[in-house]
Amino acid sequence: MPLVRISRRDALLGGLAALAAPVIPARPALAALPALTFDELYGSVGVLGLTFSDKVKQLAGKTVTMRGFMAPPLKAEAAFFVLTEIPMSLCPFCSSDADWPDNIIVVYLGEKQTFVQPNAVIEVKGILEYGSWTDPETGFVSLLRLRDASFGLV
Repeated sequence: MPLVRISRRDALLGGLAALAAPVIPARPALAALPALTFDELYGSVGVLGLTFSDKVKQLAGKTVTMRGFMAPPLKAEAAFFVLTEIPMSLCPFCSSDADWPDNIIVVYLGEKQTFVQPNAVIEVKGILEYGSWTDPETGFVSLLRLRDASFGLV
């Protein structure tokens, strides 16, 4: 192989050019939000009914994502909807938390969004809350909620 000769001037200019090049810092990897599935919401079903899973207890107060289906809302301008594990043609409202199904979660939107068809898979992002709570406006009782939520089609 022939030897390539580089003059002192070319080496110096090349070094200066390298120093003058903008340094682009590596972008830190965005931490993925924790995801919850419907199978991870509850632990065992005991004498007192459903018990929340350890994962739900650990993620309470944190932003999480979930995938599922939007149950038909009560009215078009509702600020919340029910996320279900399977598509439903009727809204799964319950009379008390004792009747609460283990495959739904209430989603309170941070701002109004257009609702989607009940057979469309959506991904919801919101702050997880658990424990019995009655919405003062609607009287709807829930055990699990996502607050300040938003959603999009998958």
